Amino acid sequence: MKITLYHNPQCSKSHKTLKILQEKGVEVIIIEYLKNPLTLSELESISQKLNMHPRQFMRTNEDAYKTGNLADATLSNKDLFQAIINHPRLLERPIAISQNSAAIGRPPENVLALL
Repeated sequence: MKITLYHNPQCSKSHKTLKILQEKGVEVIIIEYLKNPLTLSELESISQKLNMHPRQFMRTNEDAYKTGNLADATLSNKDLFQAIINHPRLLERPIAISQNSAAIGRPPENVLALL
């Protein structure tokens, strides 16, 4: 089994999630999203696999969320995705993606549902 992990190496939850997956023998494809920001189509796919509105997988305590007025309910999904593209730190982490579904690793054990 392969799982793609949108990973921040400076995040303890991301490290714990990676460790859980590796201990289960999963082949993990690591994407450091801060170095390689996601595209619109990748974010749309993540949203669909998580079955979540983009705001539900955004870090709402980040300065870019507050200063960008991203809590504005009139913003479209595309607006929110563009904010994540422009400010990758807005993406909640880690996110694990299997072929047809996804899970946010908060807590890290959430990713076990993908196995």
